[in-house]
Amino acid sequence: MNVAINKKISVGNDQPLLLIAGPCVIESYDFNCAMAEKIKKITDGLGINFVFKSSFDKANRTSIHSFRGVDMHQGLEILAKIKEKIDVPIVTDIHESYQAEAVSQVCDILQIPAFLCRQTDLLVAAAKTGRVVNVKKGQFLAPWDMKNVVKKLQEVGTNKIMLTERGTSFGYNTLVVDMRSLVQMREFGFPIVFDATHAVQMPGGKGETTGGQREFVPVLANAAVAVGIDALFMEVHSDPDNAPSDGPNMLNINQLELVLSKILKIRNAIQ
Repeated sequence: MNVAINKKISVGNDQPLLLIAGPCVIESYDFNCAMAEKIKKITDGLGINFVFKSSFDKANRTSIHSFRGVDMHQGLEILAKIKEKIDVPIVTDIHESYQAEAVSQVCDILQIPAFLCRQTDLLVAAAKTGRVVNVKKGQFLAPWDMKNVVKKLQEVGTNKIMLTERGTSFGYNTLVVDMRSLVQMREFGFPIVFDATHAVQMPGGKGETTGGQREFVPVLANAAVAVGIDALFMEVHSDPDNAPSDGPNMLNINQLELVLSKILKIRNAIQ
């Protein structure tokens, strides 16, 4: 099934690869807008559809002292300005049901974080907006258990659904990706996304912050594309070592064009 993101861009089997990318969290208008411009220039050159992603709040940080972003009101103002200036669709996370309607006025896709993928009221609120809903599979869920998530959304009357694989808990502070899940979730009939950056996280691996192994981002992205996906999710940053959130697993934007070029070669070879 193809899902329309907006009037220009759809995601699905017969559509160009979709890239969902941007810094983990909104840092400022100037910084995030500059990142969006750089990513769009790269994706336009490669013929890849692009949705800009950044969060106004990271509500599940390891430490209470960690940087969470800006508040929803300021964050949506920043995302709306970027959307207008760059002419790009927007996706951001929602963590509470009350956020859904306000976020839907700006964003083309509402994203449900992995830890919240079973939260019925949150899913229902997102579905009722009429926007596309991208649900990240929880680290604790089997891929076939996502059928219940899909059913909750469909019961509200929407088929504007995307499902994201972002790794499964493997012991402590480690995630592993079972590539079979991409095939198994595709059986539900909706576009499948692979989150290549959160998949290399080491949750809580640095004590009060999350660690990561960003050197494996291209490896897992290549593998997922070879298996077959409709969209790729990657958080990127110009200085990931000093980023306020998710730095250890974010890709340096200077690597993005090379990584995407190889991905396209793989995708073209299997089609």
